[in-house]
Amino acid sequence: PGRGRIVVVHGSLDRSAGMLKLSRQLDGEFQVTRYDRRGYGRSVPCAGPFGIDAQVADLRSVIARATGRSGHGPVEPVVLFGHSYGGNVVLTLADRYPELVRAVAVYESPMPWEDWWPPDSGTAIVATQPGAGEAAEAFLRYLIGDARWERLPESTRRARRAEGPAMVGELLDLRRGRPWRPERIGVPVLTMYGEQARPHHQRAMGLVAEWVPDGDVRVVPGAHHFGPNTHPAVVARYVTDFLAAHGIA
Repeated sequence: PGRGRIVVVHGSLDRSAGMLKLSRQLDGEFQVTRYDRRGYGRSVPCAGPFGIDAQVADLRSVIARATGRSGHGPVEPVVLFGHSYGGNVVLTLADRYPELVRAVAVYESPMPWEDWWPPDSGTAIVATQPGAGEAAEAFLRYLIGDARWERLPESTRRARRAEGPAMVGELLDLRRGRPWRPERIGVPVLTMYGEQARPHHQRAMGLVAEWVPDGDVRVVPGAHHFGPNTHPAVVARYVTDFLAAHGIA
């Protein structure tokens, strides 16, 4: 009681469990809501669609249920945190439904619609594979490396391949163009990237912080793309300090 709510949105080929460590760090300050996006984790199977419009509609429903206002009047605004693809989901919702959002924090959100985005990035790899399962494997190998992929249990590799349709659908949809307009995001926005992040992720987070009316950027020492999982205490501190500086408790 008395604590604000933060909704945590995971990235591609991930699930709510991947945000558990960060959620535990935030739990002392906020009521935390996590959920499996469509096509992942407990939201499998799902026939789609998997584009940004469906993702935003899902997030609206999650916020309504989490705040106890589903179908019963105006929804209480919340703080949103998005990792990787999840960052584009929360930024798009903040653009389209500003009345639902108090502030936004994103970590290494991709911007494959930009002409400077590298052609060999994970989102581009997806488009070169013959099927959704192969695309999921190639994408995860790109993120974690071949050796780590080979060490995964076969059951885990099967589960990741089964999530291929969701990943392919959402990433190809994202390549069609920016789904959010920075000038329309009126709430404070914190962007973050890891010290070991790829250059295009660093550039993307710096640009978002410049583009939005009230943005800031932070670097997580020693972290890479999975900073919210490997460095949850630092990421959580950056978020809570940013919110406190804007009077959001």
